Amino acid sequence: MAPPKKDTEALTLRLPRNMIEAIDDRRRLEPDLPTRPEMIRRALYEWLMTTDAPKR
Repeated sequence: MAPPKKDTEALTLRLPRNMIEAIDDRRRLEPDLPTRPEMIRRALYEWLMTTDAPKR
């Protein structure tokens, strides 16, 4: 296992089972089958890029 990247922080998140199942269903549509954390990162990135959230 690779060491964590710099400038990152672990985040613990509890989600309802139906939301986890929806994330799993969606990630299976990706050609590279991302992990749950990667799928959540992608979803957050997309949301941040398509809303009026301040960009860093």
